[in-house]
Amino acid sequence: MILKNSMRMKSSAVTFGALLLAPWFVFAQSPQQQAAPSSGPAPAAAARKPATGGGIQYETSFAAIASGKWTGKRLADGQPDVSGDWSNTIANHNNFTDPQGGIPGDPQTRNRTLGPRESRAPSRVSDPVDGQLPYQDWARAKQQEFAAGFFNAVKPEYIEPLARCAPAGIPKSLYWHGYEIRQYPGYVLFLFGSGWRIIRLADTSHLPEHIKLWNGDSLGHWEGNTLVVDVSNLNSKARFGRTGDFASENVHVEERYIFSADNKRYNYVATFTDPTVYTRPFTVTIPARRWTLDDPKNEWHFPVEAANNPGKERIADHFERICVENNGGFGQTVAQPSGETKPN
Repeated sequence: MILKNSMRMKSSAVTFGALLLAPWFVFAQSPQQQAAPSSGPAPAAAARKPATGGGIQYETSFAAIASGKWTGKRLADGQPDVSGDWSNTIANHNNFTDPQGGIPGDPQTRNRTLGPRESRAPSRVSDPVDGQLPYQDWARAKQQEFAAGFFNAVKPEYIEPLARCAPAGIPKSLYWHGYEIRQYPGYVLFLFGSGWRIIRLADTSHLPEHIKLWNGDSLGHWEGNTLVVDVSNLNSKARFGRTGDFASENVHVEERYIFSADNKRYNYVATFTDPTVYTRPFTVTIPARRWTLDDPKNEWHFPVEAANNPGKERIADHFERICVENNGGFGQTVAQPSGETKPN
């Protein structure tokens, strides 16, 4: 059994590493379009045809969603019912401030044409308006060191955390594959491809300051169609993307998940305050859309099929992701246990 599990983990690690390095292709809108106010639900945005063989769709634009009343279905405890499968609509984790621009400094030759910067998605940084993170000088140098180190991982901090099945952290969990939202009385639960996150709705006090977590400690409440979340206790080990962007343990995040009236889209708008690393607070905006069984299976956004439930309600059967299937903590997908016999 030990040998079987070891071989399974090694095979999974190779597959997972391939996913981390796979290129994905996308297009987008200007920062000015991103910030434009909207008084109603977000309209359907234009989407690119799936990339050959990948089946991934990314949009050319997305609309703002205004905070307001919730007119949709509610759960027994009064929460707006937003449970289901979701995924971001503009790009994966390759590049934080140029989401569709590829990995900076990538030594691999990619078969793609990026086109001019204005033809691609806006930066996930919606404030400042230049779309750049307002680093202090020392922190900018550290970010560039991390970015270069991803291609020559001679230090542990240069290794992409997701390659070790570490949680993706905030905000990268929201654009690392699709994810599921579940709701329970007093709680909102996010199930990601690597880890999970619990938002407590009834509590008002954070964990003791010395306790640090990959996804932080999250206290939330609903304001109409908007889930407002206060996040602290982050451990600073996660990265924002393969660009090496980061925050310190002192970062504080104010999140707003703003759901459209038709419950098919939401925008994540979060303000990060971290005087240790940045010269000023900055805002991150990430659009997301709902996926259902009416959508085709998609290995990146929606690796789900209908369960075998003939004649009854269609139930989404979620595949186990590699980091879940191995049933072990992060790091174990590439480690050889001490003293274990190597399989032939």
